[in-house]
Amino acid sequence: MTGGGVVTEPKYQRIAAALKAAIAEGEYGPGDRLPGENDLMAAHGVARMTARQALGVLQSEGIAEARKGAGVFVRTFHPLRRRGIQRLTREAWGSGRSVWSVDATDRDVVVDQIRVGEEPAAEHIARVLGLVADEPVCVRDRRFVLDGKPVLLSTSYLPAGLVAGSPITRPDTGPGGIYARLAELGHEPVHFREEVRSRMPTSDETARLALPSGTPVLLVCRTAFTRDGSAVEVNEMVLDANSYILEYDFDA
Repeated sequence: MTGGGVVTEPKYQRIAAALKAAIAEGEYGPGDRLPGENDLMAAHGVARMTARQALGVLQSEGIAEARKGAGVFVRTFHPLRRRGIQRLTREAWGSGRSVWSVDATDRDVVVDQIRVGEEPAAEHIARVLGLVADEPVCVRDRRFVLDGKPVLLSTSYLPAGLVAGSPITRPDTGPGGIYARLAELGHEPVHFREEVRSRMPTSDETARLALPSGTPVLLVCRTAFTRDGSAVEVNEMVLDANSYILEYDFDA
């Protein structure tokens, strides 16, 4: 702290800010290699640890990524714009499109991990779905990969008795996904509620999403309701916060 109570910004943060400004101005574009530790040490007259911390700031904020033996590079991955309202319209899944297709447009989306089974409902899931504790639910656990990068873990819970024998209990639910199949069963979702919060990831989430150190996750919990107000699905999602922009576009 200097005279007058002014806090001096640490050197590594000033270097990180300068690198971010250079990226924003186009001096370094997606995929470009950033100055290394030796370069930063020489340019700013700082110790190696300070240079390393500066590059670490950009990595923790998802702006840059380290490649073993090659250096630190500006990330080439473009965040996915998640359109929170448009993606759930009946026009989308009712026409056979997946909810994901609204977000991804022409980008390459793959579900590379999927587990479908039945298990006793956890208390908070049973409460929302109007079930007795430990009553069986159909569980659909999936990992979504966009442009080769894991970005989302999604676990859906549906009353087992409601979906028994339907494609919802299989890995491939068919065109339009879960919501189209629920409509065919006479339980069409007409209202959705999403709750969003954030936290640091668990070790399992870090591994499954291949998250850089210090990257937070977004938690989105969506509940689907039928016309009579019955909850027919709870979907708990874990999103790589660096990979998403949450967009909500609606009329006044």
